[in-house]
Amino acid sequence: MDIASYNCDAWEEEVKKRNKWTVPADSETIAAARKGIFSLLLTPAIPVPGGWLGDIAGKDILCLASGGGQQGPVLAAAGATVTVFDNCGAQLNQDRLAAERESLKLNCVRGDMRDLSAFPDGSFDLIVHPVSNVFVAPIQPVWDECSRVLRPGGALLSGFCNPVIYIFDYTAWEKSKELRVRYGIPYSDLDDLPEAELKERIARKEPMEFGHSLDDQIGGQLRAGFSIAGFYEDTAGGGMLDPYIKTFIATRAVKQRL
Repeated sequence: MDIASYNCDAWEEEVKKRNKWTVPADSETIAAARKGIFSLLLTPAIPVPGGWLGDIAGKDILCLASGGGQQGPVLAAAGATVTVFDNCGAQLNQDRLAAERESLKLNCVRGDMRDLSAFPDGSFDLIVHPVSNVFVAPIQPVWDECSRVLRPGGALLSGFCNPVIYIFDYTAWEKSKELRVRYGIPYSDLDDLPEAELKERIARKEPMEFGHSLDDQIGGQLRAGFSIAGFYEDTAGGGMLDPYIKTFIATRAVKQRL
C-alpha cells in the first residue's frame, strides 16, 4: 500500500465528515488574532504556552502537516509569513478557504512531511507541527528535514502520541470496556492489525496509523540536532486512557546555533 496516497484519500473523507481537525478557524478567531489574541493546539486540549511562540510578527513559519485551516490562518492574521504544508489537498483547501474569506496571504504546498525539498535550507524561523506523524513511518526523516529548513536558533513545536495508546486492543475496549494489552511498540495498523480488522478499517476509509517509540519521537529530535527546551503532556479529551495517563506530548525543540 502507498501509505501517503491512502492517507491523503482518507483525510479527504475526514473533511467530508467535518472531523473537528478539518474545520477552519472562524472569523471571530481570526479577528482576535489580528489584535494579537490567539492560541494554538499541538495536542487535543492544552493550548501552546505563549512563551513558546514569542513575537511572531514578520517571522517565517511553516505549518507542517497542519492543513485544515486551524493554525495557518491564525498565525497569518497575527502577522507571520505562513506556509502550510500538507499531504491532503482537501485539508489545504480548508486553509485556502479561510485565507480567501479573511483576505489573508497564505502559501499552501502539498507534499509528504518526510520530504521538504520544496524549501531551501534555513527557510523558516518556526515550525508548527501538530499531531500528525502518526500517519507516517519512519519519522526520523521528519525531524531531519525540520532541522534542515529551520534557521539556527529556530524552534520546532510538535505534538505527538504517547505510544502507550497503541498497545491496547481497541476492539475489546469497544465491546466490553476491557483494557487488554495486545500490541508492541513500534506499532503499525498495516502490519499488526488482524487481517479482518484491517480490511474493515480500509473499507471505512479510515487513516492508517503508526505508533512510534519515545526514542523515535524525542530521541529523534535530539539526533536531528535539536535541544529540547519545552515539554508538556495532554489528555485525549475523553479517550479510554484519560483516567489513567496523559497520552499526548508536546515539545519545543530548538535548532542548535552553529
